[in-house]
Amino acid sequence: MRGRTRKAPTEPVSPGDPVQFGPLEHWLGFNLRMAQAAAFQAFSRLSSDIGVQPGRFATLTLIAANPGITQTTLSRANGRDKSTLTPLVSDLVRRGLIRRTRDRKDRRTYRLTLTPAGHRLLDALTDCAQEHERNLDRVVGSDRALLLRLLRKIAAELE
Repeated sequence: MRGRTRKAPTEPVSPGDPVQFGPLEHWLGFNLRMAQAAAFQAFSRLSSDIGVQPGRFATLTLIAANPGITQTTLSRANGRDKSTLTPLVSDLVRRGLIRRTRDRKDRRTYRLTLTPAGHRLLDALTDCAQEHERNLDRVVGSDRALLLRLLRKIAAELE
């Protein structure tokens, strides 16, 4: 791993000075986080007129692709802790975008499906996502398949 030297700055940072990232600029985790934040902000700009947070896109997509998915399975698939997923699901239910019904066999379990309004919203968000993917393709170009393979490998190995 690079960037282990620690040198104290010679003078305090002034407002407007460029931020020095030190060893962070060489750390994969930090760069993954910065790339994710930039991608999220770019998608947010594309979807700002829709009136729903762009983070809901993955949740709606997973529910649409897996009608009747449980909240526990959705939590795992979405990479979210159940404690953060529950308020998100409650918000989508309140907005009439998904339906939460109790499982017939296990009354402690809820099953999730999109409502017609949820499908319409997902269609609009998907249009934004496709434009966003085209923008990302311009950045990564022919390295897209390699980047996806590496990202999936990181996710699988660190899970």
